[in-house]
Amino acid sequence: MSLEGQTIDKKSLRAVTGKSADFPELAKDCVAFANAQGGRLQIGIEDDAVMPSADQRILPELLDTIRKRIAELTVNVVLLPSIVQTENGGEYIDLAIHRSQGVASTTDGRYFIRVGDSCLPVVGDDVMRLADERPGRPWETMDSRVSRGETDSAKFSAFVAEIRASDRAKDSVKEKSADELLTHYGLADGATLTHLGVLLLGTSVQRRNLGTAPMVQAIKYDELGQKINKWLWDDYALSPVELVDAVWREVQDFRESYEIAEGLYRRQVPAFDEKVVRELLVNALVHRPYTQRGDIFLNLHPDRLEVVNPGRLPLGVTPQNILHASRRRNDGLASVFHDLGLMEKEGSGYDMLYDRLLSSGRPAPVPEEGADWVKVTIKRRIMKPEVIKLVTDADSRYQLAQRERITLAALAQHEGLTARELATIFEVGTTDELAPWFGRLLALGLVQSTGRTQATRYFVDPNLLRDSGIRLPTTLKRIEPHRLLELVREDLRRYPNSKIGEISERIGSEVSRSQLKRALAELVKLGAVLMVGERNGARYNLASK
Repeated sequence: MSLEGQTIDKKSLRAVTGKSADFPELAKDCVAFANAQGGRLQIGIEDDAVMPSADQRILPELLDTIRKRIAELTVNVVLLPSIVQTENGGEYIDLAIHRSQGVASTTDGRYFIRVGDSCLPVVGDDVMRLADERPGRPWETMDSRVSRGETDSAKFSAFVAEIRASDRAKDSVKEKSADELLTHYGLADGATLTHLGVLLLGTSVQRRNLGTAPMVQAIKYDELGQKINKWLWDDYALSPVELVDAVWREVQDFRESYEIAEGLYRRQVPAFDEKVVRELLVNALVHRPYTQRGDIFLNLHPDRLEVVNPGRLPLGVTPQNILHASRRRNDGLASVFHDLGLMEKEGSGYDMLYDRLLSSGRPAPVPEEGADWVKVTIKRRIMKPEVIKLVTDADSRYQLAQRERITLAALAQHEGLTARELATIFEVGTTDELAPWFGRLLALGLVQSTGRTQATRYFVDPNLLRDSGIRLPTTLKRIEPHRLLELVREDLRRYPNSKIGEISERIGSEVSRSQLKRALAELVKLGAVLMVGERNGARYNLASK
């Protein structure tokens, strides 16, 4: 069985049988897969299970029912249902949904697309964008009219050698002949190379003739925003695979370093993390729309690096959900980059960026999207060097998971963050979804909390901060409830008959309005404070002894 994700989803058998059968909902999922890169629905496996129950049997006529009902409810959806028997003897329906040749929809005119493990509706202007972004045949697979034997021999030999040496490629793939590898990776189709084959293994002239092969410009700016240096890769001599190494190697600024204090000593740290820069370059090359012209720009400023790519993010992916949403735009190119060890597995690249940047005391990457461009900005300098020691020590002691390191590093850079603030940083819809990000941090005592629900404030154990040398300003953000109650009582002793807004103004913005409201409610309940009036007009006084 496979985990749910971009191309796999599970459904209970109840979705297609009995009174609870919901074929319109199933049709929506089929449309979403068809508008992405296709996928599979495993019907008869519960979300929390890896296989069906041992006694589950599928009636063969159910396959015909599914075919007929989905055909009635959808447009441009092609599917193939089959019965699969698992190791325990149980059966389920494997519903293979093909990538649609046109734009798929439900018969009542609704559009959906698969992004990560979610099926998202496509509405308004995005419907036209979906049609524009999805040619009947993916750009990568189109015929280049270049003979299969006309590859750049040096590039072809290097590609074959790197695949056979890769620890990512399967043994069955490594055993293929050089010519078979062309077909396996979609680099050739019949007697000719595909666009992807020319992009990766063609000559510079062939690559230029594609019209949309990537060119890269790296531009260095001074403090006044004036250009002071420039590097160009615009002769189409290099494939996207070769461009990653060339850019990192030729831009010397990427390997600059500076000193940070570490107790009595000083240590040299790189201005840019190599893995971070390479991942940003890979993202720009793999996820760009190859149906659109435009250069990739690397803007080097004294305090930051900006990577600007032409085109927009894949439909359904936004700067607000980029940490979780995963939708490949160029499947074949992504597959080659993955098997060559040049990119992380699907959906984990941005997790790695957060981990490397936050754990090194730098802010998280900042993605932005314009009308026809995407930009990701990372900071050059380490803002809090002490965070490195804290995360390193905690990781060596407890072997933290990636998301645990990210959360610990994010909290260490702040005096504390509320559940709502963390939900925003980690791009989750509700505070309940934060549990995987904390992992064992609370149980291990590395992170502590105060307050309740969305106003819960999380912070790194003060002893860890002290041992790591992190000095954060003392504020009231983490004030304990009983101390806040006494602070409010002291304020009312000095300023009786006050409204909540007046109390809040005197105590300061570090204590949120919701915290203050709860504290006043508790004091009223205890009989220590009297409230006169209602809502915003209420005034508070200390109760007489």
